[in-house]
Amino acid sequence: MRETVTGLVLTFNGERLLEKCLKSLDFCDELLVVDSDSTDRTREIAQACGARIMVNPWPGPVAQFKLALAEIRTTWVVSLDQDEYLTDALRDSIVKRLSMQERVAGYYVPRSSFYFNRFMKHSGWYPDYLFRVFRAGRMEVTASGAHYHFTPLGETARLTGDILHYPYESFQQHMEKINYYAEEGAKALRDKGRRGGLGPALLHGAGRFAKLYLLKLGLLDGRAGFYNAAAGAYYTFQKYIRIEETAKWGSPPDDRQDGQ
Repeated sequence: MRETVTGLVLTFNGERLLEKCLKSLDFCDELLVVDSDSTDRTREIAQACGARIMVNPWPGPVAQFKLALAEIRTTWVVSLDQDEYLTDALRDSIVKRLSMQERVAGYYVPRSSFYFNRFMKHSGWYPDYLFRVFRAGRMEVTASGAHYHFTPLGETARLTGDILHYPYESFQQHMEKINYYAEEGAKALRDKGRRGGLGPALLHGAGRFAKLYLLKLGLLDGRAGFYNAAAGAYYTFQKYIRIEETAKWGSPPDDRQDGQ
């Protein structure tokens, strides 16, 4: 007997790829979309694809996933972001392995991400194994800065085929996301007592570029690899500069300094 599956997607203004995302999950017994009050056609698209829709203003990734997971009534969950979809090979692999009823907590799947003009094969981007197919109740969600992470509660295995990921529409959008990620990352580091400033920002930024472009072989990804490494260095530089931002600018001076 085939075990039941829910396809889970958290959304916010995700009309760009949501239809492909949900259609790639059409083998699931239920589609659940938890939307953070989108202002575009996200909910309309989700409804047309037959999804059950919940609307909840964004409380952060951990709280939103816990809200969603509390609604799951199937044995298994396949979780995708709104800018991802399954290849046919991965769909087939999921269906086949779930029919085998293996006693595992879930499966790691490789993700292939598109950047600038190609699917990245190096730069630390591939195969980017993620725990996205799991038994309900056998996964713990945590977050670091703006990024969430699924941790399996039990034994795991790997599937074949890729999640295809289109994280950015343009360099402008990449820079906008870097701005958000750097702020969230700085808050997380500040809470851990890490020190920021120009020196650490330069050191860590340079280290990030070297790691992505040289150690992770980003140079083999052509111009996309160089642009990605440069963006990674900028993100890291911003994160460490912003650690000290609250201390420098957080409180107004007691006395006016302009002579008035």
